[in-house]
Amino acid sequence: MTSPADTERPTPTIFPAMKYRDGHAAIDWLEAAFGFRRHAVHAAPDGTVAHAELALGDDGMIMLGGEPRTPDPDNPWASARLGLYVHVDDIEAHYERAKAAGAVIVRELADTPYGSREYSCRDPDGHLWSFGTYHPKRA
Repeated sequence: MTSPADTERPTPTIFPAMKYRDGHAAIDWLEAAFGFRRHAVHAAPDGTVAHAELALGDDGMIMLGGEPRTPDPDNPWASARLGLYVHVDDIEAHYERAKAAGAVIVRELADTPYGSREYSCRDPDGHLWSFGTYHPKRA
């Protein structure tokens, strides 16, 4: 006999994150064209999409946001069009490992207002990666 643990699918820990010129229009289109459904949508003070999470099927999820009207030089995500967010449990050890391997840290390890502890870096080809304790499926 199989237990529920034998049939449960693992929860993803890597989430593509994209920026769109018009986050609201992108959400509507992704729902209509690909069948995504809104998991969470958070508005920025100016009414644009600050952060959204869209689910597909039982375990697929992407994150997206609208492009900010005012660039933020302290936030690498403000100008990135595409990157990856990866959930990790031991963020301090992960951060030290990445630094030791020569990752270019573009946002230092810090606590966020939404309860995560995370950092961002670029790989040798310049791709943006963020690692943190936030997990959209568990939030």
